[in-house]
Amino acid sequence: MEFILITTAVITVIGLIVGAGLVFMGKKFAVEVDEREAAVREVLPGNNCGACGYAGCDAMAAAIAKGEAPVNGCPVGGAPVARKLGTIMGTEAGAVERKIAFIRCKGSCEYTQNQGRYVGIHDCASAVRAGLALTECDYGCVGLESCVKVCPEGAISVRNGVAVVDRSRCVGCGLCVKSCPKGLIELVPERNQVAVQCSNRDKGPQVKKVCSAGCIGCSLCVRQCEHDAISVTDNLAHVNYETCVQCGKCAEKCPSKVLVTAATMPTGRMADRQKGDKMDKKTVVWKLVCAVIIVAAVVLLLSGVLNGDVIYQ
Repeated sequence: MEFILITTAVITVIGLIVGAGLVFMGKKFAVEVDEREAAVREVLPGNNCGACGYAGCDAMAAAIAKGEAPVNGCPVGGAPVARKLGTIMGTEAGAVERKIAFIRCKGSCEYTQNQGRYVGIHDCASAVRAGLALTECDYGCVGLESCVKVCPEGAISVRNGVAVVDRSRCVGCGLCVKSCPKGLIELVPERNQVAVQCSNRDKGPQVKKVCSAGCIGCSLCVRQCEHDAISVTDNLAHVNYETCVQCGKCAEKCPSKVLVTAATMPTGRMADRQKGDKMDKKTVVWKLVCAVIIVAAVVLLLSGVLNGDVIYQ
């Protein structure tokens, strides 16, 4: 009995000494954490998309807390997040203009022809590096869904061989811009209602040979604009989003209808995506049912073996 008491006392004393040592060492080598950094991280959306220029939301929060990054530097969070961060940091958030992705290609299967059936890695960059042109237009969308795979919001789909952005779901993170090997995707101001849906820089006759919806560089749009907001460079029209007043006169006169407005911009396939989501849910349920049946069969088999009911012949 005396041995047990001595052992217990020794263990208790050792525990107290170790505990006190841990507390002392914890305070001695404690790393100071800026409470504002934790508060900033709590406000950031958590997409970790890297659109702000930092490795993720943690790095962005640390930079904001140190004053190395602006409070309105998160393109995904936009103005609401910027205002909250400004309150935490005690600074003015400033104006934040939301941007969305726009695909500068209209060359779907309706307007251009495929040159063959692609068999290979389902990735746009891989196909481009291999020197393959899936359609007659060398400038057009490859359509192998690299942008679709990187979009965290499911805002991009491929329709008739061309990527399409759902403006209502796009958060402007810019990951799709980086993923496109042909540079067909750009971030445009959400307020923008006019854009050029083409990237072909060849001359008009050559463009028409490969795509009936391509820009032919006729400059009719330039003559229609009263605000010098559109120009033609390298046989391709360009819109100045800062001076464009969204009147739409250029789009009305465009013979190729490659200048699109909000009314004619593609919006993505929400119905198809929702249908796909429903199918995915059905698939998950079916897999769960099959798993339950298999587990039940295994349990019954094992119970039969243990009880001696299964006879091997």
